[in-house]
Amino acid sequence: MSISVCDTFSRFISGLDLADLVVNADLLQLSCDAIEDLHAETNPHQKLSSTLSVRHKLVQQSNCTIIAFATSPLCTKDHILQGGDLVSSSTLEEQKFPLFDFLRSKGNPSFSILRVAINLFKAYFQELSQLKDQIHDSTTEELLVNSWLIVTGHSLGGTIASLFTLWLLDNIRKTTRTNQLPFCITFGSPLIGDQGLQRAISEHSQWNSCFLHVAAFKDLSPGIFITSQPNPQHMPFGTYFFCSELGCNCVEDPEVVSWLLKSTITPVSAEEMGIDDYSGIVKHLKSRLIMKDISQLGQPVTPSLRPEMILQLKAIGFEISAQQQQNNIINDLISEWERHENRKAQEMKAIDPNEKLNIVKIRMAYLEWYKKDCKAKGVGYYDSYKNLYFKRDGEVTKHKKVLFDYWKKLVEDLERKPQKEGAFMRETWLFAGTNYRRMVEPLDIAQYYRQTGKRDYLTYGRSRHYILLEQWQKEQTEKLAGPPNDKKKQSVAGILTEDSCFWMKVEEALISCKLLKDETSSTSEKQSAREFLNTFEQYVMDQINNYAVSPEIFLEKSSFTKWWKDFQEIIETSHNSPLTDFIKNRRYRQYERGQF
Repeated sequence: MSISVCDTFSRFISGLDLADLVVNADLLQLSCDAIEDLHAETNPHQKLSSTLSVRHKLVQQSNCTIIAFATSPLCTKDHILQGGDLVSSSTLEEQKFPLFDFLRSKGNPSFSILRVAINLFKAYFQELSQLKDQIHDSTTEELLVNSWLIVTGHSLGGTIASLFTLWLLDNIRKTTRTNQLPFCITFGSPLIGDQGLQRAISEHSQWNSCFLHVAAFKDLSPGIFITSQPNPQHMPFGTYFFCSELGCNCVEDPEVVSWLLKSTITPVSAEEMGIDDYSGIVKHLKSRLIMKDISQLGQPVTPSLRPEMILQLKAIGFEISAQQQQNNIINDLISEWERHENRKAQEMKAIDPNEKLNIVKIRMAYLEWYKKDCKAKGVGYYDSYKNLYFKRDGEVTKHKKVLFDYWKKLVEDLERKPQKEGAFMRETWLFAGTNYRRMVEPLDIAQYYRQTGKRDYLTYGRSRHYILLEQWQKEQTEKLAGPPNDKKKQSVAGILTEDSCFWMKVEEALISCKLLKDETSSTSEKQSAREFLNTFEQYVMDQINNYAVSPEIFLEKSSFTKWWKDFQEIIETSHNSPLTDFIKNRRYRQYERGQF
């Protein structure tokens, strides 16, 4: 078996796996056949029309269902170039066609789509909507086909296939497995969007691998905007399958795709290739697919890969002799490719998600142990860390920082996700995120109030990622609201306090007590402090009634216990409240057993 450099270079193995599957399952040939049949059925009058129209065909095969798109008359270079400018998402909104607004997010607020493609999509939206209703149940959000759905098209037909697939992906239930999602195969399709569209698709965890763009060596259309513009705005997404009758190569890295699109087309070599040309190439692909073991994935590129790069460029159509290997264009391309892959390899090594996740689990396990060990010594982990009672308390800072940095970045990434994808991902991470927030934020609060004179953590000290984690958790628990059940009561001894800002309120209550004792405090300061203490007292009782605070707050060295003693000194002897009764009668002992 021949060696594929792109197999080594791809950072997303799913793209290569899908490409291999497509060739070996004859999906490329079946897709070509469906498009050719659609062209053969075109009305002769449509072939002579000067106006582009969209046609489609639904084909049921034994192992897949194919939807093929084509334009009439057949698309030419002029059709593409005349409609080659980009239409922004804000313009689409102004035109009252916000169908693809789901691609926008806080982190990616805008995108642009190829004008000729979006205009065709809009013009035939009614027919496309009827087609969608045939294959998709809007109630269950599932596809109505019993086999793998392939959406395909050639040239501008490929752009319609891509947009139709994106529309489907947004409407399919987010828990759907990758192998049940539609798969889009385009042949000789021009680039349909800008960097905003590229980024929007890559932000969805499964979508990028749902697109396979077949680009024949010397075909003008795939790279037409890259080669015809000095500063091209059009950007690729998905997996690209570069091919010639000599072989094929698949690439998913968008930067490498752009280089190859630019390098494989020259004004002299450019051709307009029809679906029949692609069909002829496809007949050779199954036996010519070049694959390589991925054991070197993530390792820096070595000089020995340079001959392999040349081999792969030859495979997709480059004519390179021994003398031409010194050609500046070829040499520059390979050198840039090497530098790019070395950089990617180092970045990948630095942010290996599996390694990071394992580290996070270890750090959380350490804090769990720390919490239990502190309690065994008669002090809560919040107060131990705040007062640095023991040598190990200083070690906690390192663990806290790793967890803080990990979750801060993760929450920022989730916030940038498009609305539906982000909501699903947030639910997936919600339990771990809530556990992290309840464990670690009290340590941040302890560090904040450890500094003399600090006040108002919520305004001046709280990280935004804590706010978002709390907000997402509240949105979820509102659906499950209700009184504490027996299971919650029985496990209260080992819980983390649910309100991760509980200790902030304790610290502010301690400060309020000092203000009331201080003769220099103004009348307004004392009134504000008294109002806060009354509210805080009721808040604590509400938390107790809901079994939402850890019994650790009642330990002798606890800041909460210190607050209670201070509070007793400043309230009237006649003061009576549920919290007073609870503490004086030591009902926290019953509380810890879940019997309060």
